[in-house]
Amino acid sequence: MASDYKAPRLVLPVGPRDHSQGASSARIVLVEYGDYQCPYCGAAYPIVKQIQQELASQLQFVFRNFPITNSHPYAEWAAEIAEGAAVQGKFWELHDYLYENQGSLGDEAFFVRYEKKVGLDTTKLQREVSEHKHLPRVKEDFTSGVRSGVNGTPTFYINGVRYDGAPEFEPMVAALERAGKHPGSK
Repeated sequence: MASDYKAPRLVLPVGPRDHSQGASSARIVLVEYGDYQCPYCGAAYPIVKQIQQELASQLQFVFRNFPITNSHPYAEWAAEIAEGAAVQGKFWELHDYLYENQGSLGDEAFFVRYEKKVGLDTTKLQREVSEHKHLPRVKEDFTSGVRSGVNGTPTFYINGVRYDGAPEFEPMVAALERAGKHPGSK
């Protein structure tokens, strides 16, 4: 019966290991499992930005890697780059750059272009990516997603419960606002 359905929950709670924007004390937590090469994630990216602007201090946004390598050959590479940028304190700058330049993933000049745009030590980052230094973190995110019921991207969780609605502005804001009104929903 449909009324017996219980949406999957996050198995890895949001914590200090996560890349997040917004206060950790925010009443509403939106977690995205995303793939930098996924066109649906690319379409959701500006919607998430709009949601962040709309809900401002009420929202904490968390991004976790979920590269679907069998259909997106540069997704894991991009996730490793983002994790390397995080070590240099530039995760969100590179996260945004990757989504805003999805069509350039795999382009040999990609490192040179974002070096100027984001301000990273690209020599260090290229070495770390070629050695797969950040791959364990990417795999940890991916595994936590599988264990939490992620089966495609983007997949969102609102206060720890998978959001099964459309990744569109109006329905997501409505679901987020409902979650924020219920005491103990975080």
